Amino acid sequence: MNAPSIPAKPRPEAKAGILDIQAYVPGKSKLADPTVVPVKLSSNENVLGSSPHAVAERLVFGCGSDEIFAILNQVYLEPGDNIIMGQYGFSAYAIGARACQAEVRFADEPKLTTHVDNMLALVDERTRLVFFANPSNPTGTILPDAEVRRLHAGLPPDVILVIDGAYSEFCDAPEFSDGLDLARAADNVVVTRTFSKLHGLAALRVGWAYGPPPIVEALDRIRLPFNVVLPGHAAAVEALKDEDFQKRSLALIHTWRPWLTQQLGGLGLEVTPSHANFLLVTFPRAEGKTAAEAEAFLASRGLIVRGVANYGLPDSLRITVGLEEHNRAVVDGLADFLKG
Repeated sequence: MNAPSIPAKPRPEAKAGILDIQAYVPGKSKLADPTVVPVKLSSNENVLGSSPHAVAERLVFGCGSDEIFAILNQVYLEPGDNIIMGQYGFSAYAIGARACQAEVRFADEPKLTTHVDNMLALVDERTRLVFFANPSNPTGTILPDAEVRRLHAGLPPDVILVIDGAYSEFCDAPEFSDGLDLARAADNVVVTRTFSKLHGLAALRVGWAYGPPPIVEALDRIRLPFNVVLPGHAAAVEALKDEDFQKRSLALIHTWRPWLTQQLGGLGLEVTPSHANFLLVTFPRAEGKTAAEAEAFLASRGLIVRGVANYGLPDSLRITVGLEEHNRAVVDGLADFLKG
């Protein structure tokens, strides 16, 4: 006999005990006499408090977006729960879930693209989180906004949809949305972003998430205090101010990504159409030219690319779009490799 179905809750709920944790408070904030309203001068903070606009933003910051994925798993997963992610999804989602003794369910991705129906087919009463990147890593493909909304509409209200937007700045497709509009209106959508890609601050580990206040509050209960270092804060603020650098960075990608796609395709390689700052390039195994050999050949010329066998794509390489001389060197190198 099948176990009785457990009805979905109206919104996501942190697992038992999380909201009993007292959030870290830096510096003394209370007096022994509860009738006296304290003047808090213990933490060198702005006596005017925070901007109302900042408070309304519903943000939580992490040591890279990786930490936010881990915290989401910690807050919402108990042993026996499950998450759902794409067949070629970012491995950090699964690592965090398994550390919480949860099951990881992989939805098939035909054409290397997130597939809404395949994801929804895996949902059951123990599903707590659904993760996907848009654009996807390592494929560079996107899920159009209409499909993202269909995925969200198909989820129970207590399942959190996590949209990883690490590469969203690089996508200019009209059918694409970064998910923030959906997150503003929904009780179970979290959008994450990082300063590691467009802004080039990977070593400083600055990421953030935007979501409903109850989810952000729950994440803050176990987020370590001072998890983003002051130099990271300062660099992130300056990076946001430098709009000229952002424009130049995006112009580079939008100029050389199609060129590199065309050139590599002309060599007989399969290049997945990308909306990120990299290309997924697949090698013709039948011709005896493997991705691993190509990676080694390029490395012998001083060009480091990424093998993605760990994603289940042993015949492919992920190649970041570089400067003009880098891109030309990659094309020349692979042409020589394929000839040899």
